Amino acid sequence: MHFSVGALIQKNGKYLLIDRASPPFGFAGVAGHIDEGEEPSEALNRELKEESGLTLKHAAMLIEEEVDGNVCSKGTTIHYWYVYGCEVTGTVKRNLRETKSIGWYSAEEIKKLKLEPIWQYWFKKLQII
Repeated sequence: MHFSVGALIQKNGKYLLIDRASPPFGFAGVAGHIDEGEEPSEALNRELKEESGLTLKHAAMLIEEEVDGNVCSKGTTIHYWYVYGCEVTGTVKRNLRETKSIGWYSAEEIKKLKLEPIWQYWFKKLQII
């Protein structure tokens, strides 16, 4: 089992999503694995900075859940997730290595995107789509 964090970032009725450049492909919130010895909050800060250039101002736990069938690039199918609603500061900066794009999307626009499967699950669970 791997442990992962995800950031749900909302501004002006839109959500910040990246289009992943490597598997698992699709649009997703900023997210990633928690490194060994790292706390979820540390991983959240690191992933935000790496994937979006943003700095975490405040995080509130939205979901803490084990998900089976969540395949990652390392071949694991079980992940224990910590998904946070995040307030951030800074200017969005695309990570050219990890993302094809980064942008703000409304719930209606998200419904039309090819989402990474786990983010399809989160957006439905949170009743965003």
